[in-house]
Amino acid sequence: MLAETICSAVSAAGLGIAAITAYRKRFLAATRIAAYSLVPLGLVMTGAIDWVANLLTFSPTVWIGFGLLGLSWLLFSSARAIERRRAGRGEVTGAGTGRAAAPVAPAAPAASAPSLGTGRPSAPAKPQRAAKAGEDDFSDIEAILKKHGI
Repeated sequence: MLAETICSAVSAAGLGIAAITAYRKRFLAATRIAAYSLVPLGLVMTGAIDWVANLLTFSPTVWIGFGLLGLSWLLFSSARAIERRRAGRGEVTGAGTGRAAAPVAPAAPAASAPSLGTGRPSAPAKPQRAAKAGEDDFSDIEAILKKHGI
């Protein structure tokens, strides 16, 4: 009896959080939270918790619990399908899961080629002057950075 009470409280709290999330216009995250919160209640109503302990028989409450588990699965799959559809279009999904949802675009084939500048011919390369004894090797790094326009 304690397990049923705890699972019911967890489900009620999760549905409350889902309602607040939906109020904030984050419907995919709210759907996912609602799906997670229905799982404990579904497990209690199917008798899975009691079944593990006592191996109880089926009753109408058990079938309602299986219905809730099915509803939870339907919410999971529909939220995932919508998320994939948005990711395919290149939209950023505000799912609220804490992870970046923006798709990563592949690099262009010529992305590693050096920049060609503004189209005018570049000046001939100047010979590097010899490093002085007191000067560090930062002149080489500066030359590379200047070459790439940084």
